[in-house]
Amino acid sequence: MDKKANESLVMMTELVLPNDTNTFGNLMGGRLMYWMDIASALAAMKHCGAPVVTASVDNISFENPIKLGNVVHIEAKVSRVFNTSMEVHLKVWGEDAIHQYKYKSNEAYFTFVALGPNSKPKSVNPLIAETEEEKALYEGALRRRQLRLVLGGKMKASEADELKALFTK
Repeated sequence: MDKKANESLVMMTELVLPNDTNTFGNLMGGRLMYWMDIASALAAMKHCGAPVVTASVDNISFENPIKLGNVVHIEAKVSRVFNTSMEVHLKVWGEDAIHQYKYKSNEAYFTFVALGPNSKPKSVNPLIAETEEEKALYEGALRRRQLRLVLGGKMKASEADELKALFTK
């Protein structure tokens, strides 16, 4: 049964406490990645109704640090389904609740594989992208997947047709 992208939406909120920060009073990148992995796994599980394992994490670039005492908001939603894997798009914001403003921290893509009862990969139901943003993420997902496979040594660059199309006429 096909599922809408929005049905997988997970919003996670955390408070940055002293144990979460580095010596500069900023949220540690590893802690944020841990929270992002949880939020994206929950989104993937909501979509497929099965346990999932993290298969890959795309480049995470930290645009703005999140300070001690600020709030972290993580939005995770499945952006595309392949056979047994799902790409999850994440957006992360920091919020200074005292001064009442939000700011973008980063975006990322995590890939998960759904597991059946035998702990082997299982097929995942297709995804329906409805909004313009969901459609754009869906369309770009095949290129991102091919790039991940090429960089991971699981696909030859000459076989990555979607990527080649970006560079050739």
